[in-house]
Amino acid sequence: MKTYRIGQIVPSSNTTMETEIPAMLTSRYELFPEERFTFHSARMRMMHVTPEELKKMDVDSDRCALELSDARCDVLAYACLVAIMCQGVGYHRTSESRLKKAVESNGAPTPIISSAGALVEGVKTMGFKRVAIITPYMKPLTQQVVDYIQSEDIEVTDSISLEVSDNLAVGRLDPLNLIGHADRLDIGNADAVVLSACVQMPSLPAIQAVEDRLGKPVLSAATSTVYRILKTLGLKAQVPNAGYLLSGRY
Repeated sequence: MKTYRIGQIVPSSNTTMETEIPAMLTSRYELFPEERFTFHSARMRMMHVTPEELKKMDVDSDRCALELSDARCDVLAYACLVAIMCQGVGYHRTSESRLKKAVESNGAPTPIISSAGALVEGVKTMGFKRVAIITPYMKPLTQQVVDYIQSEDIEVTDSISLEVSDNLAVGRLDPLNLIGHADRLDIGNADAVVLSACVQMPSLPAIQAVEDRLGKPVLSAATSTVYRILKTLGLKAQVPNAGYLLSGRY
């Protein structure tokens, strides 16, 4: 049996990634009984999802990566999509490179991934070019996310903004309400649906239900992050009832 240490850099008010990531990875135990995972987090201060707080929070990611590197994790995930995407085109590459240098300076070279990069890569892995998305953000932030995704040669055909700025409130949204929100999306030209383009908005209980209902692949920032974690660790990217990206096809 092999144990993998999963490190996450999360906003201080985030409660979802430390719930959904372990839920997905531990649900693999029946399929892959030789695997075990432990979970470790470091926090960046942030309460309200505004550009000002997000930029201030991002500065703390270096400290968090350094702290987690003391635990000698097998992979580190920067688990805040919008904090990356509001910094400008291609910033996930800049962030990942900077954090990689931070952990190497501590004698702990560790693969670095970001939820922002993972979402883009997840869509491209499936060979898709067009997505419809749901976010909890205020409309101006959603537009920044749309612009970022489109800068990566993925068209956003439609978006819904739930306009919740309090990050704690975002984490308390009922994921099953996403089924109704997804019904309001215009998915006619979309190859796939991003049910939660936010790591704090819970969506895991609705992913498979919405995929079955709409008949289109469904992913989220969280499922994309798990896909990237598994591929980085050299493991089969399969999680039960977590949507097309984690079906084992990829």
